[in-house]
Amino acid sequence: MWKLNQSLFGGEEEGRDDFLAEDSDGICSLSPMQSLIVFAKPIKFAVVFTCGNLLSVGSTAFLIGAAQQMRMMFDSTRVFATSIYLGCVILALICALWIHNKVLTIIAIICEICALIWYSLSYIPFARRMVSDLMVRLCDTEL
Repeated sequence: MWKLNQSLFGGEEEGRDDFLAEDSDGICSLSPMQSLIVFAKPIKFAVVFTCGNLLSVGSTAFLIGAAQQMRMMFDSTRVFATSIYLGCVILALICALWIHNKVLTIIAIICEICALIWYSLSYIPFARRMVSDLMVRLCDTEL
């Protein structure tokens, strides 16, 4: 509890760094307290998360070339997934930087994650159809 009070209300700079580093299971995992930053400061998280997503998509452009990446992104099979993903990225940035509403920013982040998953599934053959069929079966209300 002392570490929580130190990190929330100030104190030693070293204690704050140790608090954020504890309970980490791996190199890319977040502790439960670190993951609360999404709800504590969603605007900062949205900006960093969106920039990270853009960098990850841009990294494939670095690997295969920008022209090939654009052709693949706007291919007829994934043009809608790409448009929705880019729209959600823009929406998240607008909610975070212009509107400054925390609830809308969290909703935009969730939409961005779902759009990124759907966009990523477009690169796996029959993955979107399988996920769509699974969701229809899971959400079907007929008995």
